[in-house]
Amino acid sequence: MLEFNLTEDQEKHLLQYHQELLKWQKKINLISRFTVDDAWNRHFVDSLQLLPLIPEGAQTLVDFGSGAGFPAIVLAHCVDMDIHVIESDQRKCAFMRHVSRETSSKVTIHNDRIEKVSPFSADVITSRALASLEKLLDYAAPFISEKTVLIFPKGRNAHEELTLACKSWNMSIEEFTSVTENQATIFRLSGLSKK
Repeated sequence: MLEFNLTEDQEKHLLQYHQELLKWQKKINLISRFTVDDAWNRHFVDSLQLLPLIPEGAQTLVDFGSGAGFPAIVLAHCVDMDIHVIESDQRKCAFMRHVSRETSSKVTIHNDRIEKVSPFSADVITSRALASLEKLLDYAAPFISEKTVLIFPKGRNAHEELTLACKSWNMSIEEFTSVTENQATIFRLSGLSKK
């Protein structure tokens, strides 16, 4: 964890989060059963790698389809931002509330569908494994201001998704290779406008 320059407290809270995840996973399907044995790398490190992509001075982050809190609750331990998670699954929200209390992470949890949450301006929007890039941009539109940066880790079909999204959207695109999966790409998008 040294590569992320975590403090002792951050490391302690993230390890506690990991333990709670494994404990709750036995009763609730929070993450894919195929990733349980490698949950630290597949979910925690995968979330931590977004840290350097967050613009300096960003104050508000919203995460769509947060599931078990990735990446938002991991990031909440490492940045001083107003962090919102939007998740429609009540049991996953119960888990995130529990972890947030246990690890002293400050997050606002919206237990609802994205379309039903009253939009607010976000400096950063994140989402992991929720929907296609085109659909994510549609979800993001009401939350976007001219300075919003969107950070979306995508899998093997990343470039196909990007090609489709570019048919409907103008945007500045930066690409980063994932540190946890060499066939995955992280898109950092800005300057969004509908064509």
